Amino acid sequence: MIDIDNLSKSFGPRTLWSDVSLTIGRGEMLALVGPSGSGKSTLLNCLGLLDKPSAGAIRHEGKDLITLNQRGIRRFRRDVLGYLFQNYALIENATVAANLDIAVRPRRSVPRGGRVTIAEALDRVGLAGREKEKIHHLSGGEQQRVALARLMVKQPALVLADEPTGALDQVNATMVVDVLGEMSAAGCAVVIATHNDYVRDRCDTIFAVKEPSLAGNSSWRTA
Repeated sequence: MIDIDNLSKSFGPRTLWSDVSLTIGRGEMLALVGPSGSGKSTLLNCLGLLDKPSAGAIRHEGKDLITLNQRGIRRFRRDVLGYLFQNYALIENATVAANLDIAVRPRRSVPRGGRVTIAEALDRVGLAGREKEKIHHLSGGEQQRVALARLMVKQPALVLADEPTGALDQVNATMVVDVLGEMSAAGCAVVIATHNDYVRDRCDTIFAVKEPSLAGNSSWRTA
C-alpha cells in the first residue's frame, strides 16, 4: 500500500528524524508512538503530502508521491487519502450533513460493498438525526465524531489520524478506535499518531519515532 524508504526531515541544522523505512499494508492499523517533539505529526503530515520530507521516498503502489505535481497531489488526496485532524477540519458555519456531503461528491467510484450513507455513518457514531445542526453548536467530542463519520462516508484507502482520541472521554475514544478498526478490517490502511496506550495496543503494528541521536526508529507487531 505505502512504502516509506529512508525518509528524513530537517528544520535548518536540526534533524527531526532520519532513515525512516517501513511498509504499511492494506488492512493494517499502525500506531506511530514516541515522546512529544519526536515528529510523529510531522511524519504523518509527510505521508499526507501536507509537508515535504528532506530526503527519501514515499511510494504508493510503486509511484513516489514526493514527485507528484499539484494536480497529482489533489488526486491522491481525493481518491486515496482520508485524514482525521486534531482540530477536526470541519466547516463550522455549515451543517453536519453539508460537511459529510463534501466527502461524497469527489468520489468517482463506489468501493466494493457499496457506499456508506450519511445517515448510516451518523448512526454509527451516535449522532443519528443530527444532520441539520450547525457544526459550531456541537461539542468538541461531537465534532470529532462528525469528522469520523466523514471518513466512513468517503471510504478512503488510507487513513491518517493525528491524536484522534486526545480530546475524548474513554467511551468516545473506544468508539473512534472501533470504527478505525472496522475500516482497517475492510481493507483500509490506518496510521495513527498517538500517546494513548489503549490506542497503541489496539493497533496491529507499532512504529517508534525517535530522534537521530537516540537508537534508530523501530517497528514491532502486537500479539
